[in-house]
Amino acid sequence: MSNRKVVEIDERIPTLKERRRQRTNRRVIVYVSSFFILMTIVMYFQTSFSHVKKVEVTGNQYVDTEWIIQKAALIPDVSMWRIQEEKIKENISENPEISSVSIMRKWPNTVLLEVDEYERVAYISESSSFYPLLETGVVLTSTNKEVSSPFDAPILSSFYGEEERTQLANELAIVPVSLRQLISEIHHSPVESDPLRIFLYMNDGFVVSSTIRRFSERITPYPSVVTQLDPEVEGIVHMRMNPYFERFDIEEEEEGESEG
Repeated sequence: MSNRKVVEIDERIPTLKERRRQRTNRRVIVYVSSFFILMTIVMYFQTSFSHVKKVEVTGNQYVDTEWIIQKAALIPDVSMWRIQEEKIKENISENPEISSVSIMRKWPNTVLLEVDEYERVAYISESSSFYPLLETGVVLTSTNKEVSSPFDAPILSSFYGEEERTQLANELAIVPVSLRQLISEIHHSPVESDPLRIFLYMNDGFVVSSTIRRFSERITPYPSVVTQLDPEVEGIVHMRMNPYFERFDIEEEEEGESEG
């Protein structure tokens, strides 16, 4: 009985040695691999391999991509690990058209800048030129921002006060784009009872009377209101608390009836 046990142990000795050798080899491989990985990381940090090689910009419609890249100042000597995000955001946000910037790293050497721009909600007419008005109330008066013929937002006229212009810009930013594009021109026409009164000339031919105060709320029902009107009848659509239509020819008809 005891002899059989001894034989079995002797037979297992080569197998045990082989397993020990394999474990030792695996350890060596792990150590060597870890060493090379560590050396690669050290080399990456200590050399130009870790520097930003490419900057990608998305989200910008009006601001020039090259200007944004230049302001970010990431190429060629900035490490992927030493990007000063707040400084970059501050530099790029110097442009009044830019609302915010987010920064993401795309390894190994690319930085992605996602830009959010303020909307152009209207245009200011000045000396036969048109300058964009941002939702913040800022007018872009630079020559390179000049537009020859606006088509995507209304033209403002007679807005001499900055406060009224800014207030309207804030309201226009809330108005849906599809509705905003129905407006051709907006004229500021203050009266004693309403210093914020405005007239809108619509692309569908109607004239609208409203006010800057809570304009986005007042103009919202406009599409449903005009579907009930005869486009051949001239008049003013009053878009205030309770919208109604005022015909231009009522007085003429009344005069004709009295003469008859």
